[in-house]
Amino acid sequence: MTSDSAAPIRPGEELDLRALELYLGSPLGSVRQFPGGHSNLTYLLTFANGEEAVLRRAPLGPVAPKAHDMVREARILEAVSPLFPPAPKPLRICEDPAILGVPFFLMERRAGTILRTEVPPKIAALPNYAERISAAFVACLAELHRIDLAANNLARLGKPDGFVERQVRGWTDRWNRARTDDTPPEMDTVIAWLAASLPQSNAATLVHNDFKLDNVMLAGDGAIDRVEAVLDWEMATIGDPMIDLGLTLCYWTHSSFSTFTAGPGWYTRDQFLHHYARLSGQDVRDIRFHETLGVFKLAVILQQIYFRYRRGQTQDERFAQFGGRVAALTSKALELSR
Repeated sequence: MTSDSAAPIRPGEELDLRALELYLGSPLGSVRQFPGGHSNLTYLLTFANGEEAVLRRAPLGPVAPKAHDMVREARILEAVSPLFPPAPKPLRICEDPAILGVPFFLMERRAGTILRTEVPPKIAALPNYAERISAAFVACLAELHRIDLAANNLARLGKPDGFVERQVRGWTDRWNRARTDDTPPEMDTVIAWLAASLPQSNAATLVHNDFKLDNVMLAGDGAIDRVEAVLDWEMATIGDPMIDLGLTLCYWTHSSFSTFTAGPGWYTRDQFLHHYARLSGQDVRDIRFHETLGVFKLAVILQQIYFRYRRGQTQDERFAQFGGRVAALTSKALELSR
């Protein structure tokens, strides 16, 4: 998919439209689902008057403790959207699980292009499109990390002291809780290396925690030099910005994760790091640790989904092959840690 187009709702993931209309006090014209992503469920609501909004809710079935907290995500967007234009504004927050079975929130709908598995011909025909998108993407990440926490009372959104250590410990706990009978044992070596190799932290910034190209919406009408929206703020917090950079590089430059940004014309790893460091002023010397941690986190995310699939807590057949993807990520993490 290369746009933000919604599609028919997947079987088993329907919303209680009557309850939703009663709660909103407004009739709905249609409800469709955004098919991208493997975690939280996201829907496009079109009201009878033609207005649109996006609804976000947690996935079906039991989820890991503190994961998929839609109320927290909405509160973060409340705080960040006035300071960072690509953050969508939340419109309504429902903490009452009686409406749809879980808390949820509505946010403004942004229009533009999301690059997932391919570059559409209209964009590929633009001059230097790969370099221009690369520059806009990196500039957006640097802009996020330049937001003044103290001046905008954002320190309340996280606990930066000991942040990286807590990341390693927390993701290790998630990994252990999601083990299955085919979990790669080699990841234990990676976990031990991460725990023993903690670097000195950079000064705390706002951290998105899942900053990747398919969580970014480019402006429409071929305006590829500007990011229209940054999506999926569920894991955002305050901490070391290298957490963002390391994970982003995993998606961007390693061919086992990237579909096209590892190809010709796109920023190389070194170009990405140089451009980011120049715009953000951040020290990137410990990036290998953070790349390894990023791969580990990706493996944990997929393992959690695979665990739910193996338990029968989700019927989405896309998840059946996630065990093999976790094994590939384990090999990459082991390689990076050596």
